Amino acid sequence: MRDLNDLNFFVAVVANGGFSAAARATGVPKSRISRRVSALEAQLGVQLIERSTRRFKVTDVGQDVFRHARAAIGEAEAIEQVVSRLKAEPQGLVRVSCPLDADRVLGAALPAFLARHPRLRLQVMVSNRRVDLIEEGVDVAIRVRDRIDTEPDLQIRTVARAGLILVASPALIAAHGEPRTPADLPNLPTLGHTDRPGLDRWTLVNAAGEETTVQHEPRLAASAFPILREAALQGVGIAMLPEWSCRDPLADGRLIRVLPDWAARQGILHLVFSAGRGRLPSVRAVIEFAAEVLHPRSATWGTVL
Repeated sequence: MRDLNDLNFFVAVVANGGFSAAARATGVPKSRISRRVSALEAQLGVQLIERSTRRFKVTDVGQDVFRHARAAIGEAEAIEQVVSRLKAEPQGLVRVSCPLDADRVLGAALPAFLARHPRLRLQVMVSNRRVDLIEEGVDVAIRVRDRIDTEPDLQIRTVARAGLILVASPALIAAHGEPRTPADLPNLPTLGHTDRPGLDRWTLVNAAGEETTVQHEPRLAASAFPILREAALQGVGIAMLPEWSCRDPLADGRLIRVLPDWAARQGILHLVFSAGRGRLPSVRAVIEFAAEVLHPRSATWGTVL
């Protein structure tokens, strides 16, 4: 069988309950449909439909052929859709919401990504606030949360676990001593991730699941992790930073872990997008790109941190 045209005509006849109804549904003349179904019967060597002026009946073998033909046509349409999606070039504007500090990782890989997709345009909004994708017209939101919030009409793609750890410069620890327990932390200079005056709080958990909250008065407080990271590198105080933002300084000794048995509860790094927009080639390309470069195992981390 060279193609599915005759099977398409046969399925249309059976599904619509007759040749006249199939002609109206498809816009193809009844005479042509009848000829093609007859040609199919001749090719198969069986009678698929019993015809008379007052009766239309699908034979037993015709029922079996109909079921398989309908499945075959469905698979053929699925193949065409897959190929169309693969051939579709990402283009147009995609709006992305990205949390502070993760933007450096994303930004390092963006030029090469845009070079691969010359018809694609990106707008990246860097903020830790929770954006409303529908109201604000955002296509993809990158979030780090303790738990994933399910929302109607939105889909989630989990990327990795993301943790916060306590770090300090070797010089700071040499000058002030190393804390032995979380209760020692308020006695050392600290950095706070907050934009509110007064005391800051760190909630820490260990491998045994024990949890403690430490109140401290930071020497420097900021709502942006890059400021705190630089201050920690310069020995201003102990900071609680995303693990991804201090991996290289820890590896080369510019920072050291403080209370390595304790850390903040891990958050979930994930992407949020609408089901409808997520099927567009442009948005799908951005989702795949973000999921790849934001994963901690990505080579991109080592180039920017």
